[in-house]
Amino acid sequence: MVYELIIVLLIGIDQLSKWWALNYLQDALSIPVIQNVFHLTYVENRGAAFGMFQNNQIIFIIVALIASVFGLYYLHTKKVSIISKMGIILIISGAIGNLIDRVRLGFVVDYFDFRVVWQYVFNIADIFVVLGTIFLCVYILFSEEKKQVK
Repeated sequence: MVYELIIVLLIGIDQLSKWWALNYLQDALSIPVIQNVFHLTYVENRGAAFGMFQNNQIIFIIVALIASVFGLYYLHTKKVSIISKMGIILIISGAIGNLIDRVRLGFVVDYFDFRVVWQYVFNIADIFVVLGTIFLCVYILFSEEKKQVK
């Protein structure tokens, strides 16, 4: 039950930020925080990461649901380290956060625009998925179980 409460809290943070973007950023389109470096830019993303696979909402919905169900199952049935649990929780939170947008709006609301780094705009749910994936990779690369196999 603790895992689910953390997931709900993280989804709430994501959805609150997207509510703000929809209500206050949509009309402004882009607000420079640091000119030509970091802007808050309203984008309706109908694709996946970096806008790929535009207008395939049903596929994204199915993948998010499968990943979330599998992740919850894994959290409750497998004995894994805290870092892998954090990774799974973050991935589920991000997947469901963007899933809510896809079902409710037909697109994902993106707004973080780091222009120096790349030309893609993203949101908090995307950050959760990336951080969760990094945590899982660290766990896989440095876990004790892997060292014992050698």
